[in-house]
Amino acid sequence: MSEHAFSPEERAAVYRAIAERRDMRHFAGGEVAPELLARLLEAAHQAPSVGLMQPWRFIRITTRDLRERIGTLVEEERQRTAEALGERSSEFMRLKVEGIHECAELLVAALMDGRDAHVFGRRTLPEMDLASLACAIQNLWLAARAEGLGMGWVSLFEPQALAELLGMPAGARPAAILCLGPVHDFYPAPMLELEGWTQGRPLAELLYEDQWGRRP
Repeated sequence: MSEHAFSPEERAAVYRAIAERRDMRHFAGGEVAPELLARLLEAAHQAPSVGLMQPWRFIRITTRDLRERIGTLVEEERQRTAEALGERSSEFMRLKVEGIHECAELLVAALMDGRDAHVFGRRTLPEMDLASLACAIQNLWLAARAEGLGMGWVSLFEPQALAELLGMPAGARPAAILCLGPVHDFYPAPMLELEGWTQGRPLAELLYEDQWGRRP
């Protein structure tokens, strides 16, 4: 055991947060105390980023009108997605895909304007700015679970329409709508598994050694 390892209790808490994190769609209203929200956002801000570019920007939505308009954008994309799914359209429409109207806090996570100036780590993998933002979102997600709050990542929206709604400059773009707040219960398994939409695959099917497709 490394001398730098956490205590057994601390390690168990970290692994528990990872295992019990859920993409939540059902919220219980309520509030998130300002000091708690600040703590969660600081956790997000402590994420790693390629070249220390810190490409994330978080926009907190505080007005009911703006929340409703964001909800409308999501609903429009939900309808388009259902049409694209063909024979699974009706099944998809029965799924709850967001908690925008019920969650205590609504955030939009975006990539910054001018990120192309950060060549370090992006010359051959330009998507690393998005990967860095995803790390920040995961930090926020795990910290929220540890605090007993649910979070849901909503990706059903047309980015340009949301960018215009939020007055974002050219070059900046939204990547996620994040619903955050108290929940009545956490799902015992991913919601899409519980709803019969799909099943997660075991790690053994996704782990290779030395060459693509070669099992350990």
